[in-house]
Amino acid sequence: MAGVIRGRLLRTARTGLLVLVLAAAALVVPDSAVQPDNVELVRVKRVAGVSVGPDVIWILAVGSDARPGEAMNRSRGDALQLIGINTRTDAATAIGIPRDSWVAIPGHGMQKINSALYFGGPQAMAGAVSNLIGISPDYVMVSRFPFFENMVDDIGGIEVRNPRRFKDPYLKKEGFPTGRIRLGGYDAMAFSRIRKELVGGDFDRSANQQRTLRGIHARIRSQADRPGFIERGVMTVMRNMSTNVGPAELFELAQAVAQVEPSKITTCVIGGRVGSTAGQSVVFPNVAQARRLGNAARRDATLRGC
Repeated sequence: MAGVIRGRLLRTARTGLLVLVLAAAALVVPDSAVQPDNVELVRVKRVAGVSVGPDVIWILAVGSDARPGEAMNRSRGDALQLIGINTRTDAATAIGIPRDSWVAIPGHGMQKINSALYFGGPQAMAGAVSNLIGISPDYVMVSRFPFFENMVDDIGGIEVRNPRRFKDPYLKKEGFPTGRIRLGGYDAMAFSRIRKELVGGDFDRSANQQRTLRGIHARIRSQADRPGFIERGVMTVMRNMSTNVGPAELFELAQAVAQVEPSKITTCVIGGRVGSTAGQSVVFPNVAQARRLGNAARRDATLRGC
């Protein structure tokens, strides 16, 4: 126990010093180096009446389907994961949301949930997810897939465990074999986006996104104690990010991610049934299950069953 406390005290002291360095560095990043169209992190206001434990941070991660020249935060979301991190217990959970889930979008009637980003940006996406699961995110992080690819390459690639072989004629002709596989940036993107060749379609794709997140976390955690690793990562993100979050808060979020214990990560994908309405294929989500998952994970970022 003493070792754990000593380690936390050292991290706290290190954090205080590095926050000052990062804050100063943020002021001198040249404007020409800033590319705020690759990723956006927005701190959102929680919906009144939704109770969340004080130790838990909720981040909605959204992969934007924006094409070149399109606004990243006003396009449709291609990947939706609600991630909770418990900063006291170092536990974390991810609730996957099929992108074609048919839900009510305030002011726009029934629509696919990924269209909330198109209609109202990160705030509307946070609201749609809150209405479905009952948890309001503290942050929404939207990124383009090329940024995601570069990030995976920058950390040295990842490893995932693939339960079944699959391929895609456009994204990955040779396919992904069964078992533990190593992915660079492009392959991590393809692994996370392929849907049509998966037996479970949108549900299996969301599960693969969670496997990718586990791989990214494992890589970050394995390198987190290397001098400068997290600091360089935060500075790289800052140069590519549009945000209302300061460098000190960014560093604390990065530290929270790095300190999550792999054995304390739990995941689940919201189920449902595939159908059609308004001339399009959709997923009718299991709302009761979504609310049950939200209630189970809200206070401690832990799921005890899927």
